[in-house]
Amino acid sequence: MQTTILTVDDEEMIRELLVTALSREGYRCFQAGGPDEARGILNAHRVDLVLLDIMMPGSSGVDVLKEIKSLSSDTVVIMVSAISDMETAMRCIHLGADDYILKPFDIERVLLTIRNSLEKQRLRIENREYQANLERRVEEQTGQIRMAMEELHQTYDHTLTALVRALDAREKETGSHSERVMSYTMLLAEMMGIGEPELGVMARGALLHDIGKIGISDNILLKPARLDDAEWIEMRRHPRLGYDILSGIRFLRGPAEMVYAHHERYDGTGYPNRVAGNDIPLGSRIFALVDTLDAMTSDRPYRRALPFEAVIEEVKRCSGTQFDPDIVQVFLTIPRSRWEEAGKYRFTGG
Repeated sequence: MQTTILTVDDEEMIRELLVTALSREGYRCFQAGGPDEARGILNAHRVDLVLLDIMMPGSSGVDVLKEIKSLSSDTVVIMVSAISDMETAMRCIHLGADDYILKPFDIERVLLTIRNSLEKQRLRIENREYQANLERRVEEQTGQIRMAMEELHQTYDHTLTALVRALDAREKETGSHSERVMSYTMLLAEMMGIGEPELGVMARGALLHDIGKIGISDNILLKPARLDDAEWIEMRRHPRLGYDILSGIRFLRGPAEMVYAHHERYDGTGYPNRVAGNDIPLGSRIFALVDTLDAMTSDRPYRRALPFEAVIEEVKRCSGTQFDPDIVQVFLTIPRSRWEEAGKYRFTGG
């Protein structure tokens, strides 16, 4: 759409000079010799920009400026004056004028000022329209972002699961040990009334509990005989190694704390830091019980899987020493069938 410019000045020669130059630039032009004529044009036509003389017979240009801005705040107004009056200039800018030109003026300078002012007007209108539509756009995009984030979290979890399966295979764990203890952890945590986001942190901590074993030599990790003292010192580094691996990843900092403490004991005789009681992260205290459940009910190279009843006796015996007694009470309320369902694994015996 062709840009429309109105020149308001009581000097006909100046009006003609401006209209000639503006028409040559492709603008649609109107001119007015005073405020009343200007009002008539403004009421009858859409005007994008007004070149407005300040000193005119009758109403001053400042009064006309106020009227123009009350009709349309988007109309660009450039004040024109033969008098260099900083106070008047600042007042006009305060009232909404976009620029201020002194007579006598250079026509090329005027054309540049007009182009710049119209570009500012365009950007201002576009920004307002964008802001008006922003809420609708945000609502639409929020749904898309939520979907993308859900897919991203699923990708994270699938990647972590694949990594853990590879580690379990390296250690020749029976079945999917890490995935089972993750399911057992979630079951016990849910029975304790724990919900998201803590539940998700505990699930990842359980899944990744042995990630530090990636830094343990196969000669130690896969040794068929008992480890000697030096080898045990090396093996006991894996909680710290796991913590170092995970703590640098922002969304795994919570699981990292659980991994670091997953071999601590309630009575303070565990490792690596010999912390005790409630100083051990809750997720680690929960994990201690479910890891024992999975270890005892799985086949090992040196023994066959033990019956579920043996697990119950061991948990009762070690309550208050290896295990948090409060968590033991919840553990004992969960029937065998729920554990088997969670682990997709049928226990022997009974």
